[in-house]
Amino acid sequence: MILCEGFPERKSSVAKPCRCSAAGFSRGDIEMTKKKTIDHYSGIGGQAVLEGVMMKNQDTYAVAVRKPDGKIEVKTEEYKPRTAKWTKLPFIRGVFGFWDSLVLGMKCMTYSASFYEEEEEEDTALDKLGDKLFGEKAENVLMGITVVLSLVIAVALFMLLPYFLAGFLTKVVANETLLALFEGLIRLIIFLLYVSLISLMKDIRRVYQYHGAEHKCINCIEKGRILNVENVKKSSRQHKRCGTSFLLFVMLVSIILFFFIRVEQPVLRVALRILLIPVIAGISFEIIRLAGRSNNIIVRIISAPGLWLQKLTTKEPDEDMIEVAIASVEAVFDWKAYFKTEFGYDVDDAMEVEAESEKITEELAAENADGAMQDAAADDVEPDTENGKAE
Repeated sequence: MILCEGFPERKSSVAKPCRCSAAGFSRGDIEMTKKKTIDHYSGIGGQAVLEGVMMKNQDTYAVAVRKPDGKIEVKTEEYKPRTAKWTKLPFIRGVFGFWDSLVLGMKCMTYSASFYEEEEEEDTALDKLGDKLFGEKAENVLMGITVVLSLVIAVALFMLLPYFLAGFLTKVVANETLLALFEGLIRLIIFLLYVSLISLMKDIRRVYQYHGAEHKCINCIEKGRILNVENVKKSSRQHKRCGTSFLLFVMLVSIILFFFIRVEQPVLRVALRILLIPVIAGISFEIIRLAGRSNNIIVRIISAPGLWLQKLTTKEPDEDMIEVAIASVEAVFDWKAYFKTEFGYDVDDAMEVEAESEKITEELAAENADGAMQDAAADDVEPDTENGKAE
């Protein structure tokens, strides 16, 4: 999952490239190549779902799913953002952003799973009770309950369990500082074990592949490459704005806060670990937001652990998965307009330059291969010592 803030509209200050060099590459082409080496911010974000990918850009999101018959179904809907200004304040916006991402992600996951349900599956007693109590809003209410239960389980597993496990060490470790460090270490171990173990499940592994396809598409766009299967395959499956990195920051920020903020009573310690969750989420969101917009040495250092962890939560997708991710991107994001704004060239120009570059690369490779074959053939010729000439 990549956190989304939307593609900001702005005018480009880069002139459209001209073609004037004798070698076939213009000043504009060189400028374009330079820009491809710099990280650019598209604002688009997404999430892997069951056999598909959700992409969100500003107030619109799309879910593309590969159906059992092999066809790609794309659903596009408007997303109603929060309008209150105070919900967009630094640190506060991260709390609401995290909640909204959970709700939207659960909704999209439910939609994608609907293509793989049994055709004549009867409503459960819970479904009937929900319809009776809430009517048309039953689905939204049940989804909200599911999100809340998921959060409760996550808090119990990653916040409270490490605290209680660290409590068993009080008999051998009297130092509060060491206990705080051990609690943080246990929290990290539990998180890494959880991520590693669920990746062994077949369905989750496929979700991780779609997660990789989502990242590759966004990286492909932000590097200024034409959005097609071949270019997406060549792109990285790690991204600094990934939700995996966000969760890792949550773990690390919680360790730091609980290290410095301490209380004596056990009940207050438990309450503190629950009450500080919004604060932890807000701080983590600001860190990952900074990472997505900057590429200085400090940002690269703090982003490195999250990028490493994404090797576990993303897998190499196949071409069918990439096609699904591309369909989702194109439903909500005009990447051609983004290229013109961010890189200063039209897609037709880019395709021409890319084709020309690939042609030159292929010609050079062919020439090198021919030269190597000729050298090898010359080495295989042995001199005729009797006649004084080569055979």
